[in-house]
Amino acid sequence: MIGRGFRRTKATNGEVEAKGFDAFDLRLGDLMRGERATMGKSLLDVQRELKIKAAYIAAIENADPSAFDTPGFIAGYVRSYARYLNMDADWAFETFCKESGFVTSHGMAAGASSMAAGREDRMLGAAGKDIFASSATPFIPSADRAFSGIEPRAVGSIMVLVLLIGGIGYGSWSVLQEVQKVQFAPVEQAPTVVSDVDPLAGASRPEGLFANTLADASIPSPEALDRLYRPQALDVPVMIARDGPISTLDPSSGGTLVQPPAFEAPSEMVAQAATGLPDAPSSVPTVQVNEGPAPELALVAVRPAWVRVRSAEGTTLFEGIMNAGDTFEVPSTEDPATLRVGESGAVYFAVNGTHYGPVGPRGTVTSNVALAVDSLTESFAVADISADSDLAELVNVASVEQGE
Repeated sequence: MIGRGFRRTKATNGEVEAKGFDAFDLRLGDLMRGERATMGKSLLDVQRELKIKAAYIAAIENADPSAFDTPGFIAGYVRSYARYLNMDADWAFETFCKESGFVTSHGMAAGASSMAAGREDRMLGAAGKDIFASSATPFIPSADRAFSGIEPRAVGSIMVLVLLIGGIGYGSWSVLQEVQKVQFAPVEQAPTVVSDVDPLAGASRPEGLFANTLADASIPSPEALDRLYRPQALDVPVMIARDGPISTLDPSSGGTLVQPPAFEAPSEMVAQAATGLPDAPSSVPTVQVNEGPAPELALVAVRPAWVRVRSAEGTTLFEGIMNAGDTFEVPSTEDPATLRVGESGAVYFAVNGTHYGPVGPRGTVTSNVALAVDSLTESFAVADISADSDLAELVNVASVEQGE
């Protein structure tokens, strides 16, 4: 009978037990890099703050004692870097020695000297190369090549510019040469001397050669010579009309400047006036004006008030503070202006010397009041002088000034 129980036998010596995902060895360099990353520091930041080369910091994290020039300073570098990362300095140095196989030696030992014979061997890496001459660390920039800073497109642009400047210079030089060049037109026959002229021949003039000619010549008068060099416009000015059609207009023939014809009474009216009849007109009829002058409208302030007057088009005619006794004559326009008052009880309307109003109660703001005489006289009553002492005082002062 087969038993239900099952028991796993122990692993033999040749089998290897499997490890979990978190079963790994955490080295000193991993811890230091993690602490440095937590602090947000780079190798160059550590070098600037601890005054230790970045190559030495990287060698400590990689547990590589061969990167140091003097092995006697390794213990101090490791401990200083551990204290910078807030780690146990002794534990960090002990762990560094275990992982790198570094062994401390006294000061008189040959391994502690920087002039030891095997220093060059320690400076070489595993591949036999100098770690400083061929560094692969990411914080040390590699040397630039000789032609790495030259851009091919920039070289092409420079060549085009040089060619352009050379072409312009050559063209200018060619034009200059053509301008300065002198050309001779070829002739079919060579020039020949027709006669030899003595330059001294005829130097002496025989007497009476030009005597008759000068005697018959008439010399012009000084006035004629003066007239010859004088401009013609100075003697006889030439008037040219600037505007021909306008200059031909006669103001007395039409327009507003024409005088009306004199009134001539008919002969019948003259005869009746002579006989003395009662129905005869005693005088010549004249023009009669039936409509009086346009009424004057003004704003009168008896106390300080802010006033703004705008035309129908929106233009501000007046805006400001009117003090007691100030007046503003409203211009007569086709469309009435509008009024806005900050203190309605302090402003009245004066129409041909008669006060209307006030605009509104005291302490109120009134807007959009049409400044037309007809609408104001219909909407507002004649001002009661006894109800406003300031208005009564203003009217009395005005009457006294008119009496004087």
